[in-house]
Amino acid sequence: MSRSFLDASARHPITLPDGQTHRQTVHLNRVIDHPNIEIGDYSYFSDFDPVDDYAARIAPYLYPGAPERLVIGRFVQIAHGVRFITSSANHPMRGFSTYPFAVFNPATMDAYSGEVGQRGDTIIGNDVWLGFEAVVLPGVTVGDGAVIGAKAVVSRDVPPYAIVAGNPATVVRSRFDDNIVSALLRIGWWNWPLDKIEHAHEAIAKADLPTLLELSAE
Repeated sequence: MSRSFLDASARHPITLPDGQTHRQTVHLNRVIDHPNIEIGDYSYFSDFDPVDDYAARIAPYLYPGAPERLVIGRFVQIAHGVRFITSSANHPMRGFSTYPFAVFNPATMDAYSGEVGQRGDTIIGNDVWLGFEAVVLPGVTVGDGAVIGAKAVVSRDVPPYAIVAGNPATVVRSRFDDNIVSALLRIGWWNWPLDKIEHAHEAIAKADLPTLLELSAE
């Protein structure tokens, strides 16, 4: 292949037919440098509005040194308005009030970190599509290949290749039958070298499983 159409180093991965760069779409790991956020290559975010701080835009409660992480896999597609509400957004629940008194004093600001951090990390698998204004709540794991519907509120783990929608989000259906899902998870094309992915992209787009199986064996 003479020219790569995937460039993990590009801040803006989309060039329009007239040659202009689509500046509303960014590769997230090119624009986020945050100790609590891990993002795989080719995962992009599109926003209708200008963004000064992409980490704060997608994960507004996740601060450096928080007890939890946000981990986003490779080839994830994130639409406008998507938010990851991580564990540090939680309020204390053990006492009689949920009012976070301690956070208003710098000396005691971490008083609730042990409690709120119990929900753990938020994990987004590979090749996940998160639709317009979807919200992912603390400690959720979204499996590879899943689709999160527009304005869904995801409060529990999502199986690989499931389509979920609603509030609270529930599984609408699986994208493929169990045998195909198992095969796709074994293949894990998102971890292949770039030249192999580009060679296979038509088979991926056409759901040509036999070709993908042949390529995975090479």
